[in-house]
Amino acid sequence: MDGSDVEITRQERFRQQPFAVEGTKGAAVVDVLRPLSGEYVIPKIRMSAFIGTELDLMLRNLAVTDIVVTGIQTPNCIRTTVFDAIAYNYPVTLISDAVGAQNDEIHEANLRDMANIGVRIVNFKEISAILSDNAPTTIG
Repeated sequence: MDGSDVEITRQERFRQQPFAVEGTKGAAVVDVLRPLSGEYVIPKIRMSAFIGTELDLMLRNLAVTDIVVTGIQTPNCIRTTVFDAIAYNYPVTLISDAVGAQNDEIHEANLRDMANIGVRIVNFKEISAILSDNAPTTIG
């Protein structure tokens, strides 16, 4: 990857130190999250899981109607994915203790912003009951 698909705000940083380059350790799936047989894998090249991917098409083909989001960098990848999911009319549940930021202040401010646009914010202990009731498909 030459960085041509990196967001304009991160291109200089990429030129100085390439990150998340396919085939490198920085882009590898960690062992505990390795996909199981039959699970879908969509390469993510931007902060949002929807931009430049087939995620929306796949979710619609699978008749997914609700999304549960987990991951890293609450103000970046999580927030952009959540806002794009809302733009695509998916109800979103975010697991607050399964996402994180550089510090608690940044994390909490972003959770408040997402709650203010209608994102359902729950913690890990609450998600089992919610999944049992609604059976949404997860992304993250």
